[in-house]
Amino acid sequence: MIASPQTEPSEATSTVRLFNVDEYYAMAKDGIFSESEHVELIHGQILAMSPISSRHAFYVDALNLQFAQHLTPHTIVRVQNPIRLDKENEPEPDLALLKPPLSKYWQNHPGPQDTFLVVEVAGSSLAHDRSVKAALYASFGIPELWIVAIEEACIEVHREPTAQGYRQVQSFRHGQTLSVQAFPNVRFAVDDLMP
Repeated sequence: MIASPQTEPSEATSTVRLFNVDEYYAMAKDGIFSESEHVELIHGQILAMSPISSRHAFYVDALNLQFAQHLTPHTIVRVQNPIRLDKENEPEPDLALLKPPLSKYWQNHPGPQDTFLVVEVAGSSLAHDRSVKAALYASFGIPELWIVAIEEACIEVHREPTAQGYRQVQSFRHGQTLSVQAFPNVRFAVDDLMP
């Protein structure tokens, strides 16, 4: 007896394996990521981040200097360290302004309720930061996001978070000043934040 050919092709299905924070940390502990590898957990996926260029690092340092000079001791400036949003999301913004005291972050990373502002310095990551990262931060109620758009020479200020994204987006350029929503009386010159 000769077998007849299948009339319906079999469907191969594939799924994406998502990870939670505990698995993410277990992989780091087991050496799956090298010490120099820059990754973050977004929607359960482990994403490799772009290498940090000298211009990117320069702007992070300039922002850090301005925030530290003008907002301490009212806030803690966190540089390129995690913010725990939930079990599937632990982004590492370039900077974050956190509610004091520092001691409360000894055993746990800060969460949305601890955060005044997150800042992403964006070169090649600009489209990702404007879409994926902005939507993520807004959906968890982070009150304010700044995107420092290197090539466009501006700082985008995102406020009024909703489940769909930020309602208010405004751009600031050289010659203008802006403030962090939580500290409206402290004005920063864009020329100092993006020298």
